[in-house]
Amino acid sequence: MNRLPAALGFLGLGLFGLVSCGYHTAGHADLLPKTISTVAVPAFANPTTRYKITDWLPEAVAREFIARSRYRVVNADKADVVLHGGVLSYSSNAVLFDPRTALATSVEIHLVLQVSLVERATGKVLFSRPRMEVVDNYEIPQQETQYFDESDTALKRVSQRVAQQIVSAILNNF
Repeated sequence: MNRLPAALGFLGLGLFGLVSCGYHTAGHADLLPKTISTVAVPAFANPTTRYKITDWLPEAVAREFIARSRYRVVNADKADVVLHGGVLSYSSNAVLFDPRTALATSVEIHLVLQVSLVERATGKVLFSRPRMEVVDNYEIPQQETQYFDESDTALKRVSQRVAQQIVSAILNNF
C-alpha cells in the first residue's frame, strides 16, 4: 500500500493550518501602521551620572531597527515616528568578594529605563514601556596588571540586549 499520498495530504493540511492561524516568526510581525516607513531614535534623557549610556542605547536601538525591520532610521524632524527614551536610574554594586583580599570580584549593574514610540504628526503613542529594568554582571580581574574597567563593556552589552527587547516588543506589539 502506498502511504505517500496520505502523508502529503496531512502535510498540506498542517501547512494550511499554520498559515491560516496567523503564525509568524518572532520579530517579523510588523504590527505598526503601514503608513510608517521611518523612525528616529534621538539621545535618551539621563539624570544619572553615567553619561555614555545615553549614546549607546539609541545607537543600539537604531542598529536593531535597521537590522530587523523595514524602517529607515532618520532625523527626528523627518521621521514618521520617534522613539523617546530615558534612563530613570543606574546603579552598580559589588556582589562578590574575594575572601582572601576582601576586594570585589563581580559587579552587578541595574538599569531602569522608560521608552515610548510616538507618531510625530499626531502625537499618538503607539508603544510605551514606562518602566523597563535590566540587570547584568561583570567580573573584575584581581591582578593589578590585568585590571581593566569592564563597566563600559557591560553597559554596551546591556544596550544591545535592551535594543533587541525594545525592537522586538515594538514589532510584535507586546
